[in-house]
Amino acid sequence: MSLSSVLPDLSPWRSTRDFRLLWVQGLVTYFGSFMAMVALPLQIKELTDSPLAVGAMGAVELVPLVVFGLYGGALADAVDRRKVILLSEAALGLLAVVLLVNALLPSPLLWPLYVVAAGVSALSGLQRPALDSLMARIVPHDQLTAAAALNSFRWNVGAIAGPSLAGLVVAYAGHASAYAVTVAGFTVSVLLCTRLSPAPASHDAEKPSLKGLAEGARYAWSRPVLLGTYAVDMAAMFFAFPNAVFPFLADELDAEWALGLMYAAGAVGSLLLGLTSGWTSRVRRHGLLVVFGAAGWGLAITAAGWFSNVWVVLGCLALAGAGDMVSGLGRSTIWNQTIPDELRGRLAGIEVLSYSVGPQLGQVRAGAAAGWTGTRSAIWSGGLACVASVAVLAAALPRLVSYDATTDADARLRRERDAARAASS
Repeated sequence: MSLSSVLPDLSPWRSTRDFRLLWVQGLVTYFGSFMAMVALPLQIKELTDSPLAVGAMGAVELVPLVVFGLYGGALADAVDRRKVILLSEAALGLLAVVLLVNALLPSPLLWPLYVVAAGVSALSGLQRPALDSLMARIVPHDQLTAAAALNSFRWNVGAIAGPSLAGLVVAYAGHASAYAVTVAGFTVSVLLCTRLSPAPASHDAEKPSLKGLAEGARYAWSRPVLLGTYAVDMAAMFFAFPNAVFPFLADELDAEWALGLMYAAGAVGSLLLGLTSGWTSRVRRHGLLVVFGAAGWGLAITAAGWFSNVWVVLGCLALAGAGDMVSGLGRSTIWNQTIPDELRGRLAGIEVLSYSVGPQLGQVRAGAAAGWTGTRSAIWSGGLACVASVAVLAAALPRLVSYDATTDADARLRRERDAARAASS
């Protein structure tokens, strides 16, 4: 096997300017966002000293995510997707300013932290469908898996650097410094978004409506493969997303210094797998990637809750990240290979719910379970429940397990439409 066959496939980077812009913009945004992701729950912990109060972030984020995720999907099919991305990115930057101002107060307030968390959730739900649906339009069909791998690589770089540095910044310079980095990141990101090409809706696109949302939901419900990707991801994240209790796990292991590393460890595992992701461009059974990756995530989270050595725990979290990336590549490829462009925004809204609602509810579950049974038992029991639920879903949804990109009817139709559009342009 040659080295080029395992290294990341850079075809999407070479073939389209907008992909390069989005890749760099996302890297900058992720770095700043992950700084805030660590600083915000840590600030709540310092103000309340309550696992439930930290886990409650997931509760306040849930409803805005559901409402605006669905509306954002309909909006992405009806208006210029570039405008949605640009305006929501600017609004996220303003919320980062609110966090910065609150942190600079002599006595920072608790309630603005929850308000900002809800606002970020709403804006992310509004923006993600436009981002996701735009990717399928600007990247050639045969490069979609490679694009997903490169985007995962970008996410992981930000997820490693942001939390790792955030722990140090908060410890030595305070929360305000971490939020200042977040504000700077969004400023750069907005400037990059202004350079994206327009991405107008099709000429016969309908205005956002409940009827349009229902049409997208009916399409998703009629496709067992899509339902399987949503269900597996939601189950895995609900049962085995322990991030809310990391501050308490670090205390329990007498390793407060490792908090940032705990948040970053999963991304380290994903990054290491991403560096050898060239093989994923040759995979055709993407449903198996979804199932095996999610099961691997659950097993690794189980081990992370069981062991008491902090370095072993970090290693397990890294293995969990690698499993999550495998599953994520499978999900993203199936979505982009099978969903028609005219429904892509609405289905992207449903996708936002599938990979975001699970973690939000997972934070609540982890925080509540840690308060009742202890931090480590809340983690390992959730991991076991994840593995069991993935096994049940794989047995109940055989179409997901048997999905093949070369023979699936929806994938073949999407491939033919993309080829026809490329020929006409």
